Amino acid sequence: MSVDTRPATGLSRRAVTALAAFAGVVSAAVVLGVAEVVSLFVGAAGSPLFAVGSLVIDLAPAGVKEFMIAVFGTGDKAALLALMGILIVVISAAAGVLELRRAPFGVILLGIGGVVAVVAVVTRAGATGFNGIAAVVGGVTGVVVLRLAIDRLRLWQRAAERSATAVRVPGRTPAAPQFDRRRFLTLAVVAGAASVVAGTGARLMNATSTKVAAIRTKLTLPKAAVPAEPVPAAAMIDVEGISPFVTPTADFYRIDTALQVPSIDPDKWMLTITGMVENEVTLSFAELLTLPLEEHLATLTCVSNDVGGDLIGNALWLGYPIRALLAQAKPKAGADMVLSTSIDGFTAGTPLSVLQDDGTNALLAVGMNGTPLPLEHGFPVRMVVPGLYGYVSATKWVVELKVTKFSEDQGYWTPRGWDAKGPIKLASRIDTPLAGAAISAGTVAIAGVAWEQHVGVKSVEVQVDDGPWVEATLADSISADTWRQWVYRWPASAGSHRIQVRATDANGKTQGQTYQSPAPNGSEGWHSITVSVS
Repeated sequence: MSVDTRPATGLSRRAVTALAAFAGVVSAAVVLGVAEVVSLFVGAAGSPLFAVGSLVIDLAPAGVKEFMIAVFGTGDKAALLALMGILIVVISAAAGVLELRRAPFGVILLGIGGVVAVVAVVTRAGATGFNGIAAVVGGVTGVVVLRLAIDRLRLWQRAAERSATAVRVPGRTPAAPQFDRRRFLTLAVVAGAASVVAGTGARLMNATSTKVAAIRTKLTLPKAAVPAEPVPAAAMIDVEGISPFVTPTADFYRIDTALQVPSIDPDKWMLTITGMVENEVTLSFAELLTLPLEEHLATLTCVSNDVGGDLIGNALWLGYPIRALLAQAKPKAGADMVLSTSIDGFTAGTPLSVLQDDGTNALLAVGMNGTPLPLEHGFPVRMVVPGLYGYVSATKWVVELKVTKFSEDQGYWTPRGWDAKGPIKLASRIDTPLAGAAISAGTVAIAGVAWEQHVGVKSVEVQVDDGPWVEATLADSISADTWRQWVYRWPASAGSHRIQVRATDANGKTQGQTYQSPAPNGSEGWHSITVSVS
């Protein structure tokens, strides 16, 4: 009888490692999927993914925020989610391999991730220990799946090794590892697919944005009791490439700490004014809409806006003066700050004197450019305060105004190294031509915008190469709270040229040349570009 002694093919070390990593990733998917499903019953705040992302944002140093915005701009949140996804895959894959080679350290690693998720959930604004149940159940289920998957992988590996070394007799089939392979793959594929499907469905059910978006679409805002005057033609310069005087809502920048846009049913929204006041004030959305609303054009800008940056926009806002609400509350002597709080826990500290100033059109805004606020811009209600950077004034999804003192309370960004009061700095920007543009010789329109909200811009000057500063033509100003367009008709000659711009405000102060980064109180310096003329 002849004997076939050729070895069968077993599982290679590389293949086993890859399968263990796959099991780890599946286990992480189970953690997230199960947590999303359970959060349907314990509350949407129990969803761990966005809670962990928000925790990362809270703990990140100011420099990290600046880096993310500088690199990704308004796509910083999508970039953070992508980075989190990559880290989850890497860490969970490592947990799978570690569990295979050094059990139970893989389970411990996955368990640590679950603990972080629980901490992130229960420390979110408005969350309770009950919300943490979702992350606990998800974490335990993920650990069980990882243990089962790795145990089945070991059985498959051993069966493959026995099959590879077995003596083969003609007419007789040696024991094969097919049964153990099927058990492993069935568990991994079914658990992974079920988690993705169930988790995605639960996430969609947890996110009420679709419902709230439908409510917003049907909402009709009342007409303003104090409407804004139409923008005169003289306030706008007709030059291709210049920023429009009113920024389209779709193009308006968005910078905030909300990884997931809050979805608030306006019928359930409520604002309270608390703290150092004689009368606490409570206001519903319906009550807010019955008040005499006002329209005002105002430019908003983020403190992270670098020289020449685009984290700025000008819009028509509809709302009720905050000073009128504060007058009802009657702040007590000694108060100098209003701490506004968003439904997602973000806070901003605004000088009380600014909000009480009759000359500052600080609004509790409900409308933007003629429609209800978009969800991502604070629907149903946000703050708009001209003259201050957004991080100390422009709280979206606002639900509380606490009258207090700077010596006793801090806004979200102040303990992270940013200045407490954040007044807007004088700045100007070249919109056209673009940096690095190749243009033809002749008359070229150099144009852009300049701003210093609540102070106003008096003049703008342009310098080409080392030539003299030449005054640009300014569009008419309709308010000190809005930016002004400007243009200089340049007789361009062939060659490479550097173009700079600087502005002078209504008080006679001219922009400084020395560059300063956005942290800790806003960028400074002349915007400069280089173009090629032929």
